[in-house]
Amino acid sequence: MATPLKRVRGLGAAHGGTETFWRQRVTAIANIPLVIFLILSIVCHIGASYAEVKAYLAQPIVAVLMLALIISSAIHMRIGLKEIIDDYVHSEGCKIVAIIATTFFAGAVAIASTLSILKIVLGS
Repeated sequence: MATPLKRVRGLGAAHGGTETFWRQRVTAIANIPLVIFLILSIVCHIGASYAEVKAYLAQPIVAVLMLALIISSAIHMRIGLKEIIDDYVHSEGCKIVAIIATTFFAGAVAIASTLSILKIVLGS
């Protein structure tokens, strides 16, 4: 419930909470089958040689599923970390720095992982 002063200053609800809520839930649901696929891939290749694993990861369907897992989990991680920071970091300056750092970290993990998969797929 906004006070008249809050309405004048425009400090009411940001109307961005439901989008973040749904994005978090959708990535969580997407991660379930993707993580199961990852676990099965790891279990099926225990004891396999480097060449066998590399050939497996170079298959187009496997590569696409791994890239989907990377992207979905990076988005999910970034949203989760941001929510934790919003809830538990109370200093505005520290909060901004922490959110920027987690955004860059999630992006760096996603980029490095994506480049690794692309390098295997393209045979470089």
